[in-house]
Amino acid sequence: MRFPPDFLWGAATAAYQIEGAVAAGGRSPSIWDVFSRRPGAVANGDTGDVACDHYNRYRDDVALMSSLGLAAYRFSVAWPRVQPGGRGPASAAGLDFYRRLVDELLAHDIAPWVTLYHWDLPQDLEDAGGWPNRDTAERFAEYAGIVFDALGDRVRWWTTLNEPWVSAFLGYSAGIHAPGRTEPAAALAASHHLLLGHGLAASAIRARRAEAEVGITLNLGAVWPATDAAADVDAARRTDGLTNRLFLDPLLLGRYPADVRADLAAITDFGFVRPGDLEVISAPLDLLGINYYRGSMVAGGEPPAQPGPAVFPGSEHVRPVPRGLPTTAMDWEIDPAGMTQTLRMVADNYPAVPLYVTENGAAFDDKVGPDGEVDDPQRVDYYATHLRACHEAIEAGVPLRGYFAWSLLDNFEWAYGYEKRFGLVYVDYQTQQRIPKSSARFFADVIARNGSW
Repeated sequence: MRFPPDFLWGAATAAYQIEGAVAAGGRSPSIWDVFSRRPGAVANGDTGDVACDHYNRYRDDVALMSSLGLAAYRFSVAWPRVQPGGRGPASAAGLDFYRRLVDELLAHDIAPWVTLYHWDLPQDLEDAGGWPNRDTAERFAEYAGIVFDALGDRVRWWTTLNEPWVSAFLGYSAGIHAPGRTEPAAALAASHHLLLGHGLAASAIRARRAEAEVGITLNLGAVWPATDAAADVDAARRTDGLTNRLFLDPLLLGRYPADVRADLAAITDFGFVRPGDLEVISAPLDLLGINYYRGSMVAGGEPPAQPGPAVFPGSEHVRPVPRGLPTTAMDWEIDPAGMTQTLRMVADNYPAVPLYVTENGAAFDDKVGPDGEVDDPQRVDYYATHLRACHEAIEAGVPLRGYFAWSLLDNFEWAYGYEKRFGLVYVDYQTQQRIPKSSARFFADVIARNGSW
């Protein structure tokens, strides 16, 4: 099974999850620095203060990437490291770190793929209102220009945001991610301002270098009703609307879905959408990143008597239905067929745009064996089945151009702290020793053979 000759193989990480060095070079606190210190917010009280110490060990980590044969490395830039406080002049020390990282990658023939925002908003901007505040989108565009001015001569691929759904709904509605707010109306304003920030940042980049390839990464997943009953069909429509179409439609069609707006009418009138916003948001993309972990089956029902913080505002009565599939250590169903369907859903329903799987991977309870090795056959099987799903999508005509494994390293897994391991490479957090797992060797072989295994 071969992939196209120019198919791009890579792995991905995020700044707060691996860098550590949270006070180095004048870096200011992010919302995750503050949230992780809130009692009970993160498992075991873990923080990203040290994480994988990538800030100091990046050269060794790039050598590790090279040994795996990676053609590209997707990493995020920490906004508070580059522009402390989220406004004003850049930090020379912060920019120099990313200059060194990019130079090291290029020296190893690894293409840098920059994500400008992977959830680490400067706390000063959150104190001023955060993403529900329109000004944050303007500040993001300014920050994007700063980073591009420093790296744009050496970086071809640019992703503005990673998973705005997570930033908006887990951060501002459910409250289980930073900044930990439970305000559904604010979450919906945040989702729009995140997309507006994407459009403004993309414009800032293109004004500097028209040939830069600019896109955004969304977490998407196919949705199915549990039965043909009207309540279940409506539950699937609602979930698809808030998970997928609330972001795909404004980006690729220049409008918000009418049915989703109707579902949310009791929460917001979408007054945060101003004339011209959707034109900015829907400027043509050079690429669309898709993070895929699972599809979902849902059913309708009666709203809970005392609704708690809502992951899906206005759809508190919708509940997930387990399908009896194997699960990961995150208790996420393993659903490779859903990956093919998700990719086809985007290709079949929206204008053509080059697609990249920018994250795909699984957490399992990895252990170091007596021989010092980490054998993870479940993850090997996970990657094998999901790569077959990608190949099936390509054969069906989906314009899939590349695949990034999540993640290169075990790391700080947000509210789960260091309990969950997604890495191709095992990290001993006490010693910072890196141990490539058997899945790393499998993935390296896939890359070397361009997908044949």
